[in-house]
Amino acid sequence: MSGNYGTQVIESVAVRRRRLREAWLFGAERAKNTLNEQTGKVLASVMIGAVACAGCAGVSYFKSAQAKEEKEQPTPTQTTSGPVSPSPSK
Repeated sequence: MSGNYGTQVIESVAVRRRRLREAWLFGAERAKNTLNEQTGKVLASVMIGAVACAGCAGVSYFKSAQAKEEKEQPTPTQTTSGPVSPSPSK
């Protein structure tokens, strides 16, 4: 039975918080307007998706810029020469 009372208290607190939030957001017309409780989750998901897309685009841009820069740099040529021997002097 004690678990049932705890559940009732938790539900009543949730209802009170929702009513206070709607009263703060909508004022006297809160009966006409209701805030969907999933709106916050949807907006957070959209923001996380936007940040992930921007991160992927940024990484792709920097990698392509780095590859382009490496391609434009001249590669050092290595000259191979045989052993140097002194020329005979007379």
